[in-house]
Amino acid sequence: MQSILVYRPSDLSIDWAQRVINKHHSDIIVDNVVILSVDIGTTTRIRIKVEHNRPKIFPEKWFVKLPSLAWQAKLITALPRLLHTEVRFYNEVARPETLRLPHFLAGQSQFGKGAVLVLSDLMDIGFITGNPSDALTYAQAVTVVKQLAGFHAHFWNKEHFAQRYHWLGGSVRRLEDFLGTVFAVPLMKRGLNKAAEIVPLELRAQALNYARQRKRVMRFLQDAPQTLVHHDCHPGNLFWDESKPGLLDWQLVRFGEGIGDIAYFLATSLSPETRRSHEIELIKLYAQCLKDHDIEHSGFDHLFERYRAHLIYSFEAMLVTLSIGGMMDMDCNLELIRRTTAAVADLDAFATLQLR
Repeated sequence: MQSILVYRPSDLSIDWAQRVINKHHSDIIVDNVVILSVDIGTTTRIRIKVEHNRPKIFPEKWFVKLPSLAWQAKLITALPRLLHTEVRFYNEVARPETLRLPHFLAGQSQFGKGAVLVLSDLMDIGFITGNPSDALTYAQAVTVVKQLAGFHAHFWNKEHFAQRYHWLGGSVRRLEDFLGTVFAVPLMKRGLNKAAEIVPLELRAQALNYARQRKRVMRFLQDAPQTLVHHDCHPGNLFWDESKPGLLDWQLVRFGEGIGDIAYFLATSLSPETRRSHEIELIKLYAQCLKDHDIEHSGFDHLFERYRAHLIYSFEAMLVTLSIGGMMDMDCNLELIRRTTAAVADLDAFATLQLR
């Protein structure tokens, strides 16, 4: 099998594009590759136009992800092999009947040598990609909650999926959890300092106490029926075909508790006013959708308590993103900190953990 591994935008040559297309059509000839844009964050994201002789049967505009060229992001994503996980997700797990996803063209990862993911360019076919600071409407939130519920139901508490995709909870995930625990306190302190007045003093003290006990909290949050979760459902990882949503960026995919995705999504994607007005009915909708998919759960009251607890992760994730820097636009990052701070404060989320 011909390797398609590359390391920087300048490596996206005619020969490389030909190797990608050869995986699908041996009679298509590539004439030229034009780089349209390069965006560097948690990964290096490149939009390219691949000119070839059969544009009616194979897309010419591609979206390519490589490991980040920003040293801060590369440092935090390299050891847990986040892009490697996303490539493997598309190669082994992704199914269009369970979730709306971009069209997967190719992907390869190799330990110690890098990873590359090639998708069709959503903008080229009229889809709209989200911005991290987008504030979704209630109607939009309904469609995302329904899609997440269907996705979670497909993988819900099924041992054969856990065995088949054991790598999602293997040594790489354990390393990620270990690093998260080791660096929890310094990253939280730095994030809180950089967030300035956004986080009130009372929450600052609770956040630092949480960071000191993060390992125990993670065990508590994992003590629930398991399903496959996205684990990073903010507005920048959504795309839209008119009113129909899909999810991007599967670097953090893992087995976890489904309501965690709902908590992360509502805390980051809705303005505090919209969330306050509709979060109860959206959680009830999620519970009903699970029942409609024949999934038994412990009822709304239990789901709501678990929802409160999981809000803490979205709050932590946005502060850690700010702490590291270079992973998200600063204004977007600060807006998501405002939203997640409001959610944690409104629902007294830290009280659910019974921290010492």
